[in-house]
Parts: sequence; C-alpha cells; structure tokens
Amino acid sequence: MKIVNLIKGSLAKTMLILALATSFTGCKKFLDTTRQGGYDEENYPYPGGSGPYDQFIFGAYNSLRDYNVHADGFINATSIRSDDADKGSTPSDGGADVISMDNFPVLPNNGRANALWTGYFGLINKCNSTLYQIGTNTNIVTTDLIKVQSQAEVRFIRGYSYFMLTRFFGRVPIIDTLFADPAAQNNVKQSSTIELYAFIEKDLNFAAANLPSGWDPTKFAGRATSGAAYGLLAKVYLTQQKWPLAMAAASTVMNSGKYNLQTPYAAIFGEDGENSSESIFEVQGRADANNPTSQGIQYAGIQGVRGAGAWDIGWGWNTPSVFLEAAYEANDPRKARTILYTSTAILPGLTIYGELTPLGLPNPRYNNKVYSNPSVRSSVGNRFGYWMNVRLLRYADVVLMYAEAANEIGGVANITAAKTALNSVRLRARAGNAAILPDVTTNDQAVLRDAIRRERRVELAMEHDRFFDIVRWGIAQSALNAAGKINFLDSRDVLLPIPQTQIDLSAGVLTQNTGY
Repeated sequence: MKIVNLIKGSLAKTMLILALATSFTGCKKFLDTTRQGGYDEENYPYPGGSGPYDQFIFGAYNSLRDYNVHADGFINATSIRSDDADKGSTPSDGGADVISMDNFPVLPNNGRANALWTGYFGLINKCNSTLYQIGTNTNIVTTDLIKVQSQAEVRFIRGYSYFMLTRFFGRVPIIDTLFADPAAQNNVKQSSTIELYAFIEKDLNFAAANLPSGWDPTKFAGRATSGAAYGLLAKVYLTQQKWPLAMAAASTVMNSGKYNLQTPYAAIFGEDGENSSESIFEVQGRADANNPTSQGIQYAGIQGVRGAGAWDIGWGWNTPSVFLEAAYEANDPRKARTILYTSTAILPGLTIYGELTPLGLPNPRYNNKVYSNPSVRSSVGNRFGYWMNVRLLRYADVVLMYAEAANEIGGVANITAAKTALNSVRLRARAGNAAILPDVTTNDQAVLRDAIRRERRVELAMEHDRFFDIVRWGIAQSALNAAGKINFLDSRDVLLPIPQTQIDLSAGVLTQNTGY
C-alpha cells in the first residue's frame, strides 16, 4: 500500500518505524509510492531537498483530504451543479442541501456551502500557521533556501484554497496571518474579487519561482512543484481572461519537459495511473487492511455505484448526465472511460475490469473515473475507494488552456499554435484509431473556440471544471437551462450564497451575494 505517516507535533522516530511496519500489505503499486509528506526510516528526519518544516507543512497536505475540502461539498459545488452531472442516487437522498445543488437555488442555510467555507478556511489557517512557524520558530536552524522553498510550498496550497473560495463565493475575507483571538477572524471584511485574484496571483507566482520542478516520487509523490504552480496560474489567468499571461504560464509547463500525453487515457484514472506523466497535482489517498479509511479520502465512495452486497460501492452521487453523454463524438473512447453503464435487459454494462453490472441499480450511469480496482478493494477490506487520488490538475487541462488562450489572442501564428495543442489531445484520445476524432483544421477563430470548448468538456468530463468553465464563458444560463436546470439564474447562481452561519458569526460584517 502507499506508505505515509504524516508528522504531527514531535512524533518519535520509533513510532514512525512501527507504523510503517504495519503498512506492507496489499498490491505492489501501493508499496512503491508514498503519499504527500511521507517519512520512513531511511529519510528521517528529512531527506535532501526537503526540510525540517515538513512537520508543519504536512498538516496542510493532510487537510487537502478533509471531508469538507475534497469530498461531499466539493463534488456538489463543482460537478453536480453543472450540466454534465445529476445528483444521482434516489430522488430524496441527500435532502434539500444536495437537491438544491442540482436544481438551484442553493440557499444561505445550505450545509454543504457552509462546510466548504469552513473547510477551505481551515486549510488556509493551517497554511498561515505553517508560514508563522517558518518565519518565527528559532528552534529550527536551516538555510534561507529551505525556508523560501517551504514558504513556496505552503503558499501554493493557500493560493489554491483562495482560488476555490473565490470561484465558489466571490467576495471572501483575505486571512493572511494568525489572530491572537481566533474569533476575531470572523470580523474581517470581504475583499473584492480584484483584490482576491491579486492575492492569489502573488502566492502562486512566489510558489512558481521557488518550488522545485520535481520531487523524488518514491519518497514524496504528490508534493507541489513549480509546474503545478504555473499550471494553476494558467487557470487563474484564464478565469480572468488574461489571455497572454495564461498562454505564457501554460507554455512554461508544456516546455518544462516534466509532463506529456503519453499515458493512455484509459489508464489515467485507475490506481495504476496515479502520479503518471499526465499528473501535475493530485490529492494523495492511501489505505491498507490496517488503515482502510483514516489516511484516505471519502471522494470515490460518494460517487461509487449504489447497489447491494458487492455492488454497495458508494452513495451513487454525481452521475453523468444524458447531456454529457450526447456531447461525445462518434466512437470517442473517452466516453467509455467516463461513463459506467448499468446493465439492462437488452444491453449488458461492463466495468473496466470486465465485471457485469447488475440489473435494477438506482441510476443508469455512474462516474467511471472513480471506479476502483476490485482486487484493491479485496486487499484493503473496504469497498469505498478511500485510497483513490483526486486529480486536481492534469497535463491535458494545461494544453487545452494554452489552446484556448492562444486562440483568444488570435492571429495566424496563435491560431495555428492553438490547433496544434488541441489536436495533440485528440491524438492521444483516438488511441491509434485514425478513423475517429479527426484533427481540427479550421482557421476560423469562433469555430475553433467552440471546438476547444467541446474538447475541454469531454476530455475533462466529471473532473470538476465544467461548472467553472461555463460560468467564465458566459454560457451558464443557456447551458444549464437547456439541461433542464431551469431554476438557474445567471444573476444569482454563478456564486454560492455566503453561508448565513458565517454572516451571523461576523455580526453582519459579512454581506450576502446578489440575488440571495
């Protein structure tokens, strides 16, 4: 199994070794890698290229796996709100909180929205606490280089957290320090989105300039790199329509030589595809027979097949919609790797491992990108996929961001570059079958724009970009209404409401978003 032991406080080396000794069970794939922030007896107290602040940094990485960061509310707000997904499960499952994420409007008392607020601000607080330790802890003696690199790693996580909060809620408070009285944090006023994006860019630019281009994957799989910072910067710039900056940031990733499109699409999303050459940043999950859930993420299980017995693999939430199903070109292999079909009396539904799905499941389609390997389920003794990584940024995403930015800048050279990038993604997707997914050849900027948008939709389907994409493209109203989500109002629902609980805690310092 993937070995990890997050350092908290002054945990003794002996305890680390004992914990590791219990981890050597299960499939070899997990034995070969460590999750973000893993120590073992060979690299304690810290390996070359890392540093003594890891004991604090790992707390932030650990919180990336939190239920309120990358599980329930995250899936609801990024995917179920989009036209690519439905709530799934049974009609009443999840209650009003989840049903309103699917059908709108999300109300100020929505528990999932409040959980996202507390989850991401909790992650930000851990980042600020770590930055405080780096800046003030005189018991740690190290080089300025290690200090700056450690700050960069934490500021990447903080920049990511604020990017998510800004896209979720719009105006949120900028908290960049620790408060002597933690309750005082509730009284910080909201910043404008202009101020927030400036803050995010500052954190990510610092991270990009000071993070290493890579880590030893056998010791530190999943730690933030300069490529991850530049890739996230590209998305931040793209969201603001800063096309030249987005193109430059994406180009830096593409020219780094660290990533490529050589991993077959079908292989990216399984356990063996984690941290491949396609991966730029993933939240790392881990499980074994002794720790089936405590070091993992409740991400795949929420979306797993909802059935009985061996097919009780999850809640059945976040199911691919008929509108996503219709978006694929004929015979696109990515469709089969994205949509898992339930068997019917006429057509059998097969998993990627050749299992026949049963008749009578609550939903006709499930998210195939989170379907776990049955042999791993058996070795862990758990069906709910806590060990599955969450892909937050893939190389194909960066290539398509480059294509979009280049096309929006325009001109013959940029449109040619946009087509080249777009067609490289399609080349990988066709998997050697020249009869499908032909190259896009148009020189018309508007036609190429539509082609790039369609490619983003099918390439990144069910990967939490679609809602944000249609919002920034200005087509959320038409797309969601066409998908039957007729309660969606562009003037209100592009942002979640500021949670009423947080407004109350602030004694009215926080103000509500428009339309709520």
